[in-house]
Amino acid sequence: MRILSGMRPTGHLHIGNLLGALDNWVRLQNEGNETYFFVADWHMLTTGYKDTSTLSQMTKVLVIEYLSAGIDPQKSVIFVQSAIKGHAELFLILSMITPLGRLERIPTYKEQLRELSDREITTFGFLGYPVLMASDILIYDADGVPVGEDQTYHLEFTREIAEKFNSLYGETLKIPKALFSQVPKLLGTDGRKMSKSYGNVINIDSNLKELKDKIMPMPTDPARIHRYDPGTPEKCNVWHYHLAFNTPKEKLDYIHEGCTKATIGCIECKKILIESMANKLGPIWEKIAYYKAHENEVEDIINDGNEKARKSAEETMKKVRKALNLSF
Repeated sequence: MRILSGMRPTGHLHIGNLLGALDNWVRLQNEGNETYFFVADWHMLTTGYKDTSTLSQMTKVLVIEYLSAGIDPQKSVIFVQSAIKGHAELFLILSMITPLGRLERIPTYKEQLRELSDREITTFGFLGYPVLMASDILIYDADGVPVGEDQTYHLEFTREIAEKFNSLYGETLKIPKALFSQVPKLLGTDGRKMSKSYGNVINIDSNLKELKDKIMPMPTDPARIHRYDPGTPEKCNVWHYHLAFNTPKEKLDYIHEGCTKATIGCIECKKILIESMANKLGPIWEKIAYYKAHENEVEDIINDGNEKARKSAEETMKKVRKALNLSF
């Protein structure tokens, strides 16, 4: 299968991005699929157009973190959206057949208008970003798109607009399907929804000291007021982090029994969690340090990926232009 996905360069990726998306991307890549992963820098402009001073640098940071999490440029095409002008051409064409009212009914449109009320985003670009998202997918003839529950509606919109194009101009665009996977639902370190705005995330570009500083103050089962109070691990956010970061079964059993019988304290439990998290994050930290010291290598990977993506996108655009009698 040809798989496509991407992220906006809004800042450093955190463990929620790692467990919820990147680990799945790596799995799909290593299963022998044809995988395309991109930096959605044009999408960044839909809400962050007023300040683009760090956009180029954050694009490179995102690629470094893709690579460090296990995306292999020998197996996957890693590219930057704005480098492939075909995205904009297909966006323009698809916008011609997209009713305005259809875009206004997309649930996330009004939801984000409310959530981002401090920004002026009542723009054509913001209203039309689902069409750009559809173009990102359709221009690569993607068979599948890894999605979370909150993205399902956008993929359905992509399928809908592709089917409309095909009904008007003949079978031209491939209809992609959603690829769902079971991912751990982690809360932030303070027990609230994980969000950069809350400051309750753990970036994958961190280190052991930062990890300890984030984990040790984490709230635990409120029933464990004192060291000798028994607790319920399933009610504790730290326990769910243990499960997400694959703490070995024998240690999980030790923690579960120790918590329910109050034979271990929360500090010991957290120290074991830090060890589990460091086992997964340590190799990522090493790769991030390597790529930061070899930015020319990163630029070569981006340029190579852009060229591969450009060729693939142009193949689709030739078919689209021919279908529309725009072949010149």
